[in-house]
Amino acid sequence: MDIPARIAAFRVNGADRYGVVTDEGIVDLTQEFGARFKGLQEVVEAGALEEVIAAAEGRKPTYDEADVDYLIPIAHPEKLICIGVNFPDRNAEYKDGQAQPTKPSMFIRFPRSFTGHGQNLVRPPESEQLDYEGEVVIVIGKAGRRIAKEDAFDHIAALTLCNEGTIRDWVRHAKFNVTQGKNWDSTGAIGPWLVPFRDASQLEDIELTTRVNGEVRQNDRTSNMMFDFRFIVNYVSTFCTLVPGDVIVCGTPTGAGARFDPPIWLKPGDVVEVEVEGIGVLRNGVEDEVC
Repeated sequence: MDIPARIAAFRVNGADRYGVVTDEGIVDLTQEFGARFKGLQEVVEAGALEEVIAAAEGRKPTYDEADVDYLIPIAHPEKLICIGVNFPDRNAEYKDGQAQPTKPSMFIRFPRSFTGHGQNLVRPPESEQLDYEGEVVIVIGKAGRRIAKEDAFDHIAALTLCNEGTIRDWVRHAKFNVTQGKNWDSTGAIGPWLVPFRDASQLEDIELTTRVNGEVRQNDRTSNMMFDFRFIVNYVSTFCTLVPGDVIVCGTPTGAGARFDPPIWLKPGDVVEVEVEGIGVLRNGVEDEVC
């Protein structure tokens, strides 16, 4: 599946910018649209993704990809919601004897817990148990409450990828939450870019693969998700109003490092790649936090 269009947030020479990514480089559109849209979040909120992308047509790149630092595409979403345990094999990994759930597990992450494509994930000194989770991300483009399943795709503006990095021992510090282990600064990544959502085929049966140092650790298809994208939008919007720019991370397949015997944690020098057909590859190294 070809990637139809890519629009990214990035930093160059100390300034935050955005533009369209082509095979030749990045067409910077910040100056042209900056008076209207500070960043991609404002582009999404205005429903202007297609307008901005169209403005890059026929233009020569402003920068080579190697010259920029990618940022997370949506800098300050009102809500950044994560769906847990959303593939049957992942549910079976828990070996708790419980039947497949009828409602999704959910938790919240903070934007600061993510970094951009090409940046290093940061392992804190408090734990060596930094793990990876490759996931598909949907970005809301149209507000709604109690959105019907059949209308759910009308509310999605764009797709991107996530490595929903986790400090495993810290998710077990308390009985009823995982917040502590999911929100360490720069332990996860989102990106590299936004792909406009135009057609159901972009979501309903696409392959998701996570590699560590070139070794495939996770591989599945979104058609196997226990709670599909339509259900997720419907369910979440039942209890809260979804607004443009909201980010929903939709669940990871089996194969995270915690499930190996013994567990295989990420360490400095590792490279993690999350690849999804039709969206791209999110790639990050790993480093230790400098305190």
